[in-house]
Amino acid sequence: MAEVKEKKPEVVEEKGKRVYKSNRKKVCAFCADKTEMIDYKDVAKLKRYVTEKGKILPRRQTGCCAAHQRELTKAIKRARTIALLAPKAE
Repeated sequence: MAEVKEKKPEVVEEKGKRVYKSNRKKVCAFCADKTEMIDYKDVAKLKRYVTEKGKILPRRQTGCCAAHQRELTKAIKRARTIALLAPKAE
């Protein structure tokens, strides 16, 4: 039997801090579920893509594709407009 080697995360030194880079590519959760439209009324799902301060997380953190990130942003803004989500704290 062939042994399967797990790749270790790449370590990058940055001004005395260790930053670990993942070797795995993130997959869009909406593409994986074959979601056609992101519903602005689904607050539980939208909260996963917003920080505690109310900021929308960027693509590099969420792992969404560009099309779904744009749709996600619109859904979050719509939910804020009708007060389903808290507005962005400043």
